Amino acid sequence: MKNTIKHYHYLILVAISFLLGQGLLYAQTKPIATSWEQVEELVKKDTSAKNTVRSKIKKYGEVITKDFKTQRGLFTIHRSAEKAQTLFEFSDTVLHKDIMVINRLSKAPGDAGMYPGEELDEQTIQLELGRDSTIKVRFVKIFSRADSSSSISKAVANISLNAIAASLPIIAYSTDKKSYVVDMTTFLKEKNFLNSIDGTTELANRLSIPSMKDVNVEFIHAYPINVEISSTKNYDSKQLGATGQPVTIETHCSFIQLPETPMRRRFFDPRVGYFADDYLQFSDKQQRAEVRKNIFRWKLEPKKADEERWKKGELVEPEKPIIIYIDPATPKQWRPFLVQGINDWQKGFEQAGFKNAILGKEWPENDTTMHMDDARYSFINYFPSAVENAYGPQIHDPRSGEIIQTHIGWYHNVMTILHDWFMIQASAVAPNARKAKFDDALMGQLIRFVSSHEVGHTLGLRHNFGSSSRTPVDSLRNIRYLAAHGHTSSIMDYARFNYVAQPEDHIPEEYLFPKIGEYDKWAIEWGYKYIAGVDAEADKNILSKMIVSRTGQNPRLWFGDGETRHYDPRCQTEDLGDDAVKASTYGIKNLKRILPNLPTWTAEEGDLGKNLFSLYKELKDQYARYMNHVLKNIGGVEYTIKTSDETGPSILPVSRRKQISALKFFGEQLFETPVWLLNRSVLSRTTIPDRANFVEDIQVRVLNSLMDIARINKLLANTKQFGSKTCTASEYIDLIHEMIWKELKGSGSLYISSYRRNLQKSYFQNLLLVLSSKEEADAETDGGSMLRADLLHLQAELKAVSKRRSDPMTRYHISDLQNRIKNLLDHHE
Repeated sequence: MKNTIKHYHYLILVAISFLLGQGLLYAQTKPIATSWEQVEELVKKDTSAKNTVRSKIKKYGEVITKDFKTQRGLFTIHRSAEKAQTLFEFSDTVLHKDIMVINRLSKAPGDAGMYPGEELDEQTIQLELGRDSTIKVRFVKIFSRADSSSSISKAVANISLNAIAASLPIIAYSTDKKSYVVDMTTFLKEKNFLNSIDGTTELANRLSIPSMKDVNVEFIHAYPINVEISSTKNYDSKQLGATGQPVTIETHCSFIQLPETPMRRRFFDPRVGYFADDYLQFSDKQQRAEVRKNIFRWKLEPKKADEERWKKGELVEPEKPIIIYIDPATPKQWRPFLVQGINDWQKGFEQAGFKNAILGKEWPENDTTMHMDDARYSFINYFPSAVENAYGPQIHDPRSGEIIQTHIGWYHNVMTILHDWFMIQASAVAPNARKAKFDDALMGQLIRFVSSHEVGHTLGLRHNFGSSSRTPVDSLRNIRYLAAHGHTSSIMDYARFNYVAQPEDHIPEEYLFPKIGEYDKWAIEWGYKYIAGVDAEADKNILSKMIVSRTGQNPRLWFGDGETRHYDPRCQTEDLGDDAVKASTYGIKNLKRILPNLPTWTAEEGDLGKNLFSLYKELKDQYARYMNHVLKNIGGVEYTIKTSDETGPSILPVSRRKQISALKFFGEQLFETPVWLLNRSVLSRTTIPDRANFVEDIQVRVLNSLMDIARINKLLANTKQFGSKTCTASEYIDLIHEMIWKELKGSGSLYISSYRRNLQKSYFQNLLLVLSSKEEADAETDGGSMLRADLLHLQAELKAVSKRRSDPMTRYHISDLQNRIKNLLDHHE
């Protein structure tokens, strides 16, 4: 950041440049201004067209009259109801300073798709004096950086020109000449960054943003480092069936001054899960540009008296703790649990050297010194919504990654999905989960866990979907292990509830849902602990060595980035344990226990069957998740980031044993028809028969995925790279063939059930899809050749069984398939 130039030096230079700009012929006759007063005199005498704006500048007392009410804060605000005028007074102290402008929704109709407190847009701006007696507003964007001492910094500066978003004419100077008054009356109501709505928001999808009109400023509040503006406005709807109809919303715009000195940056490392901003770093010594990322984190510093103790690793309280308030619109019975979810993170910050670093508090509704519109406060906002979700955003300083505010979104109906998940995943072992409506104590604990998860995001943490893979499946049934480590090492995973635990394990309820874990504490330590480097670059090297050392000692500290590494089966959502086959088999055992009891456990007076319908759907979805967890292992690879001085490979295949086990799992749990899913007492109250039921549908879906030529080609590629460590494509095709066509083996009477006939027809359709494809990646590979050979093998098998005794539908089925194969082969001869 450049130091602010004294206002009078700046304007003298402006005056000089202006006078010289009139032409060389006048260079010797125009007087030189040496003070503010002389500048004003020259302005009055100069009649050139360029000076028309300056000539309109009036004395402060002529503009700010007794009709105005004044508020002092980041900006001084003057408002006159009589004149219907709003003036902003910008002091020298805010010029060339970074200021965030954040727009939020504060009121809206129920179908707006967004809720009060949610962010609409944000910008970082700077104010500067223009040469035409205006205040220029520039958008500040950071794409590239360079050390000012390097030569390349000049080139970087030339590609870092910030756009001018507005020019606000100065109408008066303060009497001490240190501040500038502009008329904001019209600007506050125009289409500009104060009223902007990002085009990617849900609100922008429902409103015609260019149609904004009828803007009315409801209030403006000034605080020491921020100014808050609330306004109502009308838009035309662009929703289907309501296009052009008026929609009124109220929005809230916050100006927040960022710190004079940016917080010391901490650079992103992909081995610990933090959100980050990226930019290009240039220097004279480089041979290529470097992508840098600053992680997002709150600025926690010890009190001055405790600084040395903190640097030595002693536990101290921060000068300014993170405080998150509970929206007073939150039902009272849930507030203590939301507070607990926030305070649970204190354990993580203690590992980073701070005690009482984060505090959840109820909003002091009777304290007149605090206002909810003040952007210095952070909240969990409670939304009256049927959305089954919650989320944890944050606002951060783009220069350093410092988090300055959060508005966590908490949708009322998140309790619905918590209820359904917990019943389907845990009711086999948790008696309290066998109710249509949970007790407040149980629901409160579920709310607490979601609260902790969302607060983790507002602390800068990303999802760690690989965390659950660090827990051995059998340990999920061990009370001693669960008491020490929990069922997953990170609250930031989507490892909801312990569905592996069996009734005979007698696992207490408290070990069925996740808590702040070892990874979470480690991630907070890595992001917030004092590091003794001389600068951020030195910190980066120290932090890298910490990762290697600590994760080497404790594998539960591993970060598995499932949001970018979709190929790694260890980094999945909604899964548990280090073996998907074993974990899913235990999960299915529990589903078999739960399903027959659903009519009783979901019963509620006046329900009309909706509860049973919803929970049966959730049970089927859970079963489908188990299939997907196992499916991810076939053809998968595991990627672990390693430094150049660490030994061993970074990329390994999922073992051949695991892949073969996965195929056998499908044979036993899916292709051997799971008729238990079609419980007659449940179906008779929830399901109207259709062409394909749930079992037929999921059987075909999984088979289609298994026979996808892309998966087979992936197996071929894996074999080329890893050899015998992985499952080969030929044995893979043979195993699937054996599972689907097992009825063709043996002798005697032949019977194929309707479910198996459906599977076998789907098998043929997959062969047809590949062998008739004109895509080179399909038929023109070894995979295509293998599937053609498999088709010929099948043709021979069908011919061999065609004379065996069978029921009519089996006989029709065999004949039909023979004709289909013949037609396919004849067509491609």
